[in-house]
Amino acid sequence: MANACGVDFGTSNSTVGWVRPDAGASLLLPLEDGKATLPSVVFFNADENEFSYGRAGLGEYLAGYEGRLMRSLKSLLGSGAIDGQTEVGGRALPYRGLLSQFIGELRQRAQRAAGTSFTKVVLGRPVHFVDDDAAADRLAQDTLEEIARSVGFTDIAFQFEPIAAAFDYESRIDREELVLIVDIGGGTSDFSLVRLSPQRAGNDERRDDILANGGVHIGGTDFDKYFSLSCVMPLLGLGGRLSGNAEVPSSYYFNLATWHTINQLYTRKVWQQLQDVAREVADRDRFARLLDVVEQRCGHWLALQVEGGKIALSSQETAVLDLSRLRPPETLELKRDDFDVAVDHLVLSVEQTVTGLLKQAGLRASDIDSVFFTGGSSGVRLLRQRIGALVPDAKHVEGDLFGSIGSGLAIDAARKFG
Repeated sequence: MANACGVDFGTSNSTVGWVRPDAGASLLLPLEDGKATLPSVVFFNADENEFSYGRAGLGEYLAGYEGRLMRSLKSLLGSGAIDGQTEVGGRALPYRGLLSQFIGELRQRAQRAAGTSFTKVVLGRPVHFVDDDAAADRLAQDTLEEIARSVGFTDIAFQFEPIAAAFDYESRIDREELVLIVDIGGGTSDFSLVRLSPQRAGNDERRDDILANGGVHIGGTDFDKYFSLSCVMPLLGLGGRLSGNAEVPSSYYFNLATWHTINQLYTRKVWQQLQDVAREVADRDRFARLLDVVEQRCGHWLALQVEGGKIALSSQETAVLDLSRLRPPETLELKRDDFDVAVDHLVLSVEQTVTGLLKQAGLRASDIDSVFFTGGSSGVRLLRQRIGALVPDAKHVEGDLFGSIGSGLAIDAARKFG
């Protein structure tokens, strides 16, 4: 077997796939505690002066160790922030270096699980790292390639994530289908219209089978963000007034509600700004909660509670957020309608992207045989309903929400390098 793997470096979770010598074995390699997913988390533990990753990193952060938690690092690709840094106890942690740490850790864990060295890789990428900016999009891919090369990969190819998911679905069908691949990940929503069949699966060149690709920079972290801004941040003073009747600056709340900008609140400069605002704010009790969250550096804990509420509302009508670390503590009961209202504008953008994809391919809704859902955020009920309404005659198929892309990348790696 070729020493080639597929790496799905996700905004929220990552996987590594490999077509193993023993037929029938899972394509996904175990990366943490026997699980195929490794949460895309890096935690620098200042107390121990070391890095930890995934669930272990989240656990150390929630246990109260001093340090810096980084999540949604993929969102930095294609942005100017990639060349920035964060600081812990006077130590500078460059974001590019943190990305390299995580990609290198993925490779090492995959090699241990497989018992072989991986030098060839197919990396998944969204259809658009950056919307409507071809130069920034190319820079994002180039940056990811440089990082992959720096951690030991020598032969590197890329594949669109929804196409990889299509390859995974194709391995399980017994007739030709025209499929709409819906991949709603942590940072992007990506779509492909692809002709799939057992016969076509054997072809090296699949360009003619791909009828259209599209994507929009909206994903699970955006759902979290607007859910938080709508339902949770008002508890910390969002929408409040200053003594002159101006509104409390919203930028602090937007940063606190956005995974990859939470750490920006923990600088001395921002803390001084918050102290200045506190002297002018009308509702001191609510704003004091914001100050406490920043001082205690529990922004990621708060984001995790919101994310948990979003996940719960995908399968039930109500969810209770236990915000026990707020001062005073709060228990917030939320309904699915609360979530739907908060994210409706995001779902509308996704709908428009799918409609444009059908038009781009010159297809009618009735031409689509199946809709294949993958990606951790494809479970959002409102999103599924609205996409389903666009292609009402198509059957709905749910893939491995966290593993379909990694499996498809493994299949593609075997074809390209095998």
